[in-house]
Amino acid sequence: MVWTDLFVPGVPLVEKVVRPLIVYVVLVMLVRLAGKRELAQLNPFDLIVLLTLSNTVQNAIIGNDNSLIGGVIGAVTLVGVNWLVVRFMYRHEKLDRWIEGDPVTLVEDGQVLKHCLDNELITVAELEAAAHRQGFESLGDVGRAVLEPGGTLSFVGRNRATAAAPPRTHEEILLRLDEIKRMLAARG
Repeated sequence: MVWTDLFVPGVPLVEKVVRPLIVYVVLVMLVRLAGKRELAQLNPFDLIVLLTLSNTVQNAIIGNDNSLIGGVIGAVTLVGVNWLVVRFMYRHEKLDRWIEGDPVTLVEDGQVLKHCLDNELITVAELEAAAHRQGFESLGDVGRAVLEPGGTLSFVGRNRATAAAPPRTHEEILLRLDEIKRMLAARG
């Protein structure tokens, strides 16, 4: 009896393979619809959803089968399908971009692009917290912040010296050099 429970699946093999495939496709679509924010900044509510989601779809994946071999077949199917999908998407960049989306700029030259934050459902406080984790004191120090398709937030620092100083013309530079020459000649 124990060996039967461990090694004899309670449902047909085809069902053990088809169930995880369907759940995988549905979950990929749900994550895509939820947006990149779900991957980038997990708040406590998002974490609860992710933790309970696996329990919610468990029976859909394994059905009425509690056997060890049934669970292994389901797990191997999920990992195998993911392996195939990742390799397929690597070779089909347009489809990958369509599924994952494009990068979204959230900060440009220290200025927060509020409409982009609103579209991605990211608050300024969440963006500031991510910037602090990357070593920036404020969003004003960020030259560019991008929400990548995979949900990663990328930050590039802002060069305040070049941003604050207006560019000098060639004539202004020559006049300043002449002034320096006169000052040096007067000393020497």
